[in-house]
Amino acid sequence: QTVPEELQNGGGFGYVVAFRPFGTVSWMQTVVASPDAARYVFRNETLPPFSPYEVKVGVYNNKGEGSFSPVTVVYSAEEEPTRPPTTVLARSLSASDVEVSWAPPWENQHKGRIQGYEVRCWRHDEKEENAKRIRTVGNQTSTKVGNLRGNALYHLAVRAYNTAGTGPSSAAVNVTTKKPRECSEEEAVNLDALGAVSAVSASSSLSPWLQVLYRWNRQSGMSMIETNKTSVELSLPVDEDYIVEIKPFSDGGDGSSSEQIRIPKISNAYARGAGSSTSNACTLSAISTIMISLTARSSL
Repeated sequence: QTVPEELQNGGGFGYVVAFRPFGTVSWMQTVVASPDAARYVFRNETLPPFSPYEVKVGVYNNKGEGSFSPVTVVYSAEEEPTRPPTTVLARSLSASDVEVSWAPPWENQHKGRIQGYEVRCWRHDEKEENAKRIRTVGNQTSTKVGNLRGNALYHLAVRAYNTAGTGPSSAAVNVTTKKPRECSEEEAVNLDALGAVSAVSASSSLSPWLQVLYRWNRQSGMSMIETNKTSVELSLPVDEDYIVEIKPFSDGGDGSSSEQIRIPKISNAYARGAGSSTSNACTLSAISTIMISLTARSSL
């Protein structure tokens, strides 16, 4: 940074730039005679890319030289990486997510510092130039790519990057996302005042499970039970309001939750009530309408 005029203390003000290759003893010096100068370029065609130099800057005027700044280390410009990552692998995590991993280029086969990696992902029926791009930082060698289409073929490639640009791309690898969860039949939920919950006629080509989420009306957090059966019993008091949600899930991903089902407290042991709610609880590749029916009853 330049020195303000009020601190130059005389005419003939300028700067002395001293620099030397990192680890050496002798300093090279040059004079920059302008008080407004804020940079100096040292040119040397034999200088290797990203070479470290120690630098310090001093000041002078007609009365003599002033002090130098503290020594700092700067680097010459670098080249982009020259070799691609190796051993690129991809695997499907769900209908919308895949994981890709790789190994760094061989140290003795590439030039240029590596600051991170760029993963490109494009669907088989898309152009590569329109690929989704995800960048990692540092030595991270795996990442997750999300928001993909279910049951679709994707191509993925990885390349290293630094401040000079990106290096060459690895060979593309292929992965097919998992088939989305499909709801093919009506799912019904029956609740009674003793806390019995039944999920009836749930079916899927991916052996789905159900998450039953519930809480007393006065609670803030939800409790959860997971099951692959068509019914589950909850121990809930008859004199409390409680709220229940049903959510299907499988290897292909989660379905959407049903609407919240509120069961009012039963003050009379013989009281009965019923209600219904409709929710498109399975979206993804097949849209199904989920009918939620409620029955509250108690018996002595």
